[in-house]
Amino acid sequence: QLQLVESGGGLVQPGGSLTLSCKTSGDTLNMYSIGWFRQAPGREREGVSCSLRAGGTMNYADPSKARFTISRDNAQNTVTLQMNNLTPEDSGIYYCAANRGGCNRDGAWFEYWGQGTQVTVSS
Repeated sequence: QLQLVESGGGLVQPGGSLTLSCKTSGDTLNMYSIGWFRQAPGREREGVSCSLRAGGTMNYADPSKARFTISRDNAQNTVTLQMNNLTPEDSGIYYCAANRGGCNRDGAWFEYWGQGTQVTVSS
């Protein structure tokens, strides 16, 4: 069974950047699509970005502005989410999740989840 552990969250000022990491273990990463999701207090969970197991990426948060970049290193069992020009609306708990199929912005399609890492964007 795949395990996922997120890291890299923290407090950052508006306009700043953060890099989140999702470290996987227990199975082969290249068998899974990995999605990043976030949830803010009082709001529904939403998809942020996704890395397809066969290659390619999907961006759900601000796709036209390309503030978020997802990448994966299968050899290191790690998926990274680079977040730039952050705003307070980006605050929340960020989760990575794994799916044996493709990407989907609906987290209900994902089988395995990490515990999350807190991102706070505030001055």
